[in-house]
Amino acid sequence: MKKIVLSLAIVIAITFGLYSCSKDVIQEPNPTEGLTKLTEGYVPGTATKMELYSKDASINSGFSKFYIALYDSVTGARVDNAEIQLMPMMDMGMMQHSAPYENPASSKSVNHLFPCSVVFIMSSMGGTWTVKVNVKNLSNNKEGYLTIPLTVTEPVKSKQKSFTATHNGSKYFISLIDPVAPKVGINDMEIAVYKKVSMMSWPADSSLSVTLTPEMPTMGHGSPNNVNPVHIGKGHYKGKVNFTMTGYWKLNLDFMSGAAVADSTQFFDIEF
Repeated sequence: MKKIVLSLAIVIAITFGLYSCSKDVIQEPNPTEGLTKLTEGYVPGTATKMELYSKDASINSGFSKFYIALYDSVTGARVDNAEIQLMPMMDMGMMQHSAPYENPASSKSVNHLFPCSVVFIMSSMGGTWTVKVNVKNLSNNKEGYLTIPLTVTEPVKSKQKSFTATHNGSKYFISLIDPVAPKVGINDMEIAVYKKVSMMSWPADSSLSVTLTPEMPTMGHGSPNNVNPVHIGKGHYKGKVNFTMTGYWKLNLDFMSGAAVADSTQFFDIEF
């Protein structure tokens, strides 16, 4: 009987020991894993520390997605409720201008991060880029801003195009978002379209229709089963592009406004 009781006690002790150990090793996933911290700083007047992340270590001209993490500057606790507004600015000495951007869609963080984006329409070779980040910490209702300097480089193959529309004379800017990692077969295709209204106003545009025609110039052929990008919101157009082989491809884009041609000269280079 004593042996049975002793054995039962050992089993219970081992079970609780394993359970306790398993609880100890459970940790919340790191929301910034796989991201690169670009900069950090304290937002004056808000008792908040801000960290800025990106999937890439460097920033290229075109569409750049960012992730903002906020912390209480005293306790270090995460701030998951905040209103964030961006204002990118290019200082060229004799003139200044802004650029298209997207503020976080909600005042509530997504996995402790606030996703947002800026479309840098040119590299830093022409001047100095900064992004003013206005933060209202909803946990203490304090508001302030931090201005971040950023260096923007020009990639080997441009992901940013612009044209003056033939139907209305307006200036449009086109950013290639996908495919990021092209492969043989069907790939997601996404672009974002913005219209320049003034030096400080670059709203998303949903008025155009897009025709996609992939072409492999060195081989003299295109590809079947492509899907023209259509507007899905906030100036983003999504479709599908089919790469039938590796090599150099041109993604030709024709833009229409109703029955009127807006532009038929734009293309993006893809090589993999």
